[in-house]
Amino acid sequence: MTDLARRHIPDRLGTPLARTLASWEVLLLGVAVAVFVANSFATPYFLNVWNLSDATFNFTEKAIVAFAMALLVISGEIDLSVAAIMALASTAMGAAAQFGVGAPGLILIGLSVGLLCGAFNGFLVTRLGLPSIVVTIGTMSLFRGISYVVLGDQAYGDYPPAFAWLGQGYVWWVISFEFFLFALLAIAFAILLHATSFGRKIYVVGNNPLAARFSGVPVERVKFILFLLTGAMSGLASILLTARLGSTRPSIAFGWELEIVTMVVLGGVSILGGSGSIGGVVLAAFVMGLVTFGLGLLNVPGIVMSIFIGALLIGVIALPTLVRRLKRKPA
Repeated sequence: MTDLARRHIPDRLGTPLARTLASWEVLLLGVAVAVFVANSFATPYFLNVWNLSDATFNFTEKAIVAFAMALLVISGEIDLSVAAIMALASTAMGAAAQFGVGAPGLILIGLSVGLLCGAFNGFLVTRLGLPSIVVTIGTMSLFRGISYVVLGDQAYGDYPPAFAWLGQGYVWWVISFEFFLFALLAIAFAILLHATSFGRKIYVVGNNPLAARFSGVPVERVKFILFLLTGAMSGLASILLTARLGSTRPSIAFGWELEIVTMVVLGGVSILGGSGSIGGVVLAAFVMGLVTFGLGLLNVPGIVMSIFIGALLIGVIALPTLVRRLKRKPA
């Protein structure tokens, strides 16, 4: 190939630095910094170190579920029952606490309920071939409905102090146990998705499940494991949330599935599957946490936050489509 020919071939990808600067993660980082600066000017209480520590509680539990959800969405599936799994796991732990079960037993119960719910979702999707969005809408009503049947308008309380520490304790200075666990899980999920053969299988399954089958990838098994993982992380988040609140009601974590999905999509994970990163989900968690915490300090009503979350989800899903259409539009 001549030098003249080389000069006429456009380098659409550009240099590695250019690709990095144009990435969704860098954009999210810029948004996070902008939101942080805006919050610091909007209210004098924002920059208090303990207030910033409290701000992490706005996203850590949701982000823990979002890590597993991101893998599931990349594989081409979705789980809208995660918040209902949290309610059911919390109800089971609350019932056990009334019989004097200690913190280790409560943790085991919370994780077990999450795993069982994830296995149930995974069985319906991978073994019976049902659409995951339909299945998990159904189990969302089923799991939370069981909590309402058990509790009604009552609440469970009287959790042991050792259990309460999981949601309220600090490992060092202003670093809460929840945030510490969030950081560890972020690293673990990043390694799983980006540095293991299982992570590569997730991308292959999400991009082209038929080709994945012909390549010897056990598609159903991969998806079943991801449903199990999502259920387990929902159970873990339920443990943390229940410990932080110190009580269980059937409405616990109500509406969180919307925020978790928004966190995943805002993090750059394609809702159609096949692409995304854990780093983007981590940044999205910080952005959403900072926004909701800042709005809370300004006494913005919760319904306004819900409107914001819904609009954000629609906007993030629509943005790639709009960009592609603008690129195709003739000059």
